[in-house]
Amino acid sequence: MDYRELSVPGAWEITPKQFGDPRGVFLEWFKAGPFAEAVGHPLDLQQANASVSAAGVLRGIHFADVPPGQAKYVTCPKGAVLDVAVDIRVGSPTFGRWDTVLLDDVDRRAIYLSEGLGHAFLSLEDDSTVMYLCSTGYSPGREHGIHPLDPEVGIEWPTQDRAGRPLSYQLSDKDVAAPGLSEAAEQGLLPRLDDVQAYVESLRG
Repeated sequence: MDYRELSVPGAWEITPKQFGDPRGVFLEWFKAGPFAEAVGHPLDLQQANASVSAAGVLRGIHFADVPPGQAKYVTCPKGAVLDVAVDIRVGSPTFGRWDTVLLDDVDRRAIYLSEGLGHAFLSLEDDSTVMYLCSTGYSPGREHGIHPLDPEVGIEWPTQDRAGRPLSYQLSDKDVAAPGLSEAAEQGLLPRLDDVQAYVESLRG
């Protein structure tokens, strides 16, 4: 596995080695040892999720209160999505920065987003399947969102699907109603960098 830290600190792109023959392909999409070596601590797996999305479905930008937050290790075994990590940590030198990884059934990459980062993705093909390993379970009272089309964040979402056809974005009612980045900051919803760093450091111990 090859780990590459993104321009958003605390997010990594993971590229697996694939072994193919006439029967198909085998790969390891998560491995505890290389993960801990790259990130600095093990992944405490508490929940595994899967979602299936039509082309144009846009999910995010989602995040959870820290501590404990919710770290995510995400891959797309079928179809294709553009996955986005957003630095929403108040006090971070890269606050507001975002970076992307294309997750698909060709390169079969994964992305890891540590606690305190915002997460979003856009489905680029019908029935794109996304699988998440999560460090904490679902806790609705501690989970929040930022509108994925917020111009202040300015994510450059694709306008065409995997086949080159125009995309029409589809958002949940909850994501449509989500505040922008500045509004979320004013409401005190965003994690603070010092709290995130203290929590992540406790995982290293």
